[in-house]
Amino acid sequence: MLHRPEPYSDAGTSPRVLDVTHVVASLSRDAGGPSYSVPALAAALAQRGATVRVRTVETDDAPPDAGDDVARCAHPTAGGPLGRLLRASPSLKAALAADARDNSILHTHGLWLMPNIYPARLKRRSDRPLKVVHSPRGMLAPAALGISAWKKRPFWWLLQKSALEVADCIHATAASEYEEIRAAGLGNPVAIIPNCIDLPLLAETSRGQSDGNVVLSFGRIHPKKGLDRLLRAWARIEHEFPTWKLRIVGPAEVRHDEELRVLAQALGVKKVSIEGPIYDADEKLAMYRDAGLFVLPTLNENFALTVAEALGAEVPVISTKGAPWSGLEKERCGWWIDHGEEPLAAALRNAMTIGQAERRAMGKRGRAWMARDFGWGRIASDMLEVYRWLKDGGSPPPTVRLG
Repeated sequence: MLHRPEPYSDAGTSPRVLDVTHVVASLSRDAGGPSYSVPALAAALAQRGATVRVRTVETDDAPPDAGDDVARCAHPTAGGPLGRLLRASPSLKAALAADARDNSILHTHGLWLMPNIYPARLKRRSDRPLKVVHSPRGMLAPAALGISAWKKRPFWWLLQKSALEVADCIHATAASEYEEIRAAGLGNPVAIIPNCIDLPLLAETSRGQSDGNVVLSFGRIHPKKGLDRLLRAWARIEHEFPTWKLRIVGPAEVRHDEELRVLAQALGVKKVSIEGPIYDADEKLAMYRDAGLFVLPTLNENFALTVAEALGAEVPVISTKGAPWSGLEKERCGWWIDHGEEPLAAALRNAMTIGQAERRAMGKRGRAWMARDFGWGRIASDMLEVYRWLKDGGSPPPTVRLG
């Protein structure tokens, strides 16, 4: 069902095999984008000649498959409530020390947990030329920093800021995240490389059983996603489009699904469903293909993988400017709008009025964009260029900003 790249030839580059360990605190399916993008990146790097492993901390879920060429290990957490809260793992720390060879890259993903601190500690104490790459994954955005700020502020000053400062390179998935990194006072080199996606084979998939009059919002059901604004915007226009319905689908956090159901009832909206998560790849693709429109009303995202997935399934997208998808308008496959109920209601009205044929044409343009700029080959090759630059020196690759 998925396109996979051909094996990469390393001819003409450094003969040394890069050894890369990816570190992520959780690969639970409910953890959002990194649970997909980290194993996916690891698999693409392995197909291009790197030795790659993924290390995480145990959850109730098995680590996602990253292919036969990628070693995967879930380490136990330390005992006690604080250790579990911070996902501390002496086993993970010891394994990373063993991974720290002369030609090693430790690439950690996320903030605020001990797996995001261990690589920097090892670099400080190692007498080997260990290189560290750190991907904040959107967690330095103002909206993200404002959530549980009372916990994050002491962690920043005690551990996280110094861990980021030690990194040889910080990875941003968009120019907006680069600005957030600089706003945090970090002067490290920054590589701007987006996430990559699998493009589904649509020839095998029908448009589903619906008539396409479905507005879909898929992802974590969390206050930062702006779903309350989506409900209020929907309440303004629902009566204008009696054949349309709104689906909000995803794993709920902090009981936000219950809050949204209460709000929907108070607003008096009728054609709204708030549903649990969908994990199966075929079911998820069918969900996208049933939709005529995808909406991301988020307050902030560093990438928003669901936007790429929707476009890959030929579904046009409405996204707020909280996500770095300005290309929606340039590529004529969606709307990139200001925050607020009024801009959201206006975009919904526009998208639902233009007609199915035009929406499907927009979806096809979106898929072509994903195939051109967000495929496995380009993203993995860009990351390999960064790794090789860190190990071998020379001029920085085009994706890296030094200032």
